[in-house]
Amino acid sequence: MPTECNADLFCFAPLEKRSVVASFDGGAVTSDAGALLLGATDRAVRLVERFAGCFRDGRRRELVEHEVKTLVGQRVFGLALGYDDLNDHDQLRHDPMMHILAGKLEARRRDCAPIAGKSTLNRLELSRPDTTRYHKISHDPAAIEALFVTFFVEAHRRPPRQIVLDLDATDDPLHGH
Repeated sequence: MPTECNADLFCFAPLEKRSVVASFDGGAVTSDAGALLLGATDRAVRLVERFAGCFRDGRRRELVEHEVKTLVGQRVFGLALGYDDLNDHDQLRHDPMMHILAGKLEARRRDCAPIAGKSTLNRLELSRPDTTRYHKISHDPAAIEALFVTFFVEAHRRPPRQIVLDLDATDDPLHGH
């Protein structure tokens, strides 16, 4: 005789007039709750917003589900959390913490996740200084470099007495170059 073990809830003895119930539906969970600190830091310095300002979006607005700011934020937070590969974002696009960090809890279209998958993020990764027919998102390299200098200057109330540049002098050929 088959056992029926598909109870949705398990009720335990009450504790201090409160029900104690176990449920196994899980709901929307994340393993990166510590990322809330990253989000708070971003709001304080506006890194993602300012970094996204270094990009231009030549896509048709009415067809865009994922704004450049969302793509930049998703990629920056993904890297900060240790997700180096774009492949990781096919799962991360469903992670509620990434939705919170990206500032987008719901997609506009029913057939999309709130944030982008690897294919859409690849458009950001392959951006070029100039928009082309096939590369609609472009970036300004000089603005990106200037932004890093600006962040450094803003991080100090007074100029540091000394700045040490730790350059790796190892000359290892990579990928045949």
